[in-house]
Amino acid sequence: MVRPSVSPWGAPVLLVKKKDGGAHLCVDYQQLNKLTIKNKYPLPRIDDLIDQLRGASVFSKIDLRSGYLQIRVKENDIPKTTFRTRYGHYEYVVMPFGVTNAPAMFMDYMNRIFRSFLDRFVVVFIDDILVYSRSLEDHREHLRRRLATSFVGLAGYYRRFIEGFSRIVMPLILG
Repeated sequence: MVRPSVSPWGAPVLLVKKKDGGAHLCVDYQQLNKLTIKNKYPLPRIDDLIDQLRGASVFSKIDLRSGYLQIRVKENDIPKTTFRTRYGHYEYVVMPFGVTNAPAMFMDYMNRIFRSFLDRFVVVFIDDILVYSRSLEDHREHLRRRLATSFVGLAGYYRRFIEGFSRIVMPLILG
C-alpha cells in the first residue's frame, strides 16, 4: 500500500482514536486537494435510484470501502500522495482515502465493471453496490453474475502483478 518516499510533497498525518481503542491513520490532503483539478463525475440522483428499485423485494448491499486500495495510483502521481511521520516519509501506491478525486475515480471504475448490469439489477453509489431483484430466485442469479463479474475484474487487475496468476486461479475457474 505504501512505500518509503523522498518526494518533496508531504501531507501531515493525524492519528484518530477508533471506538475500539485502536488508532486510525488519517492523512490530511487538503493542500493537495486545493491544487487538484476536480473530476466532475456525476453522482446518480437519489430519486432516480429509488425509481430503479420499484418492484424489487430482495436486496443485497455490498460495501467496497477497501476497494479504493485495489486501484493503483499512476506512477507520476505517487509522489503527490506522500505523507510525513516522525518515522519517515511514505507514499501510497494505491488510491488513498482523502484525495479529492478518489470517489469519482472509484465509482467510474465500478460503473465500467458492472456496465451490463446497471439499470437492470445493480446500482453503484460511490463505494457501495446494491443488487436488487423481484424474487429470491432472481436474486441468487443476480448475485452469482455480480460475483463472477467482480472476480473477472479483479483477476484482470491482479494478473498484471502476479507472475503465473492464470496457473494459480485455474482451479477456481475449472472447479
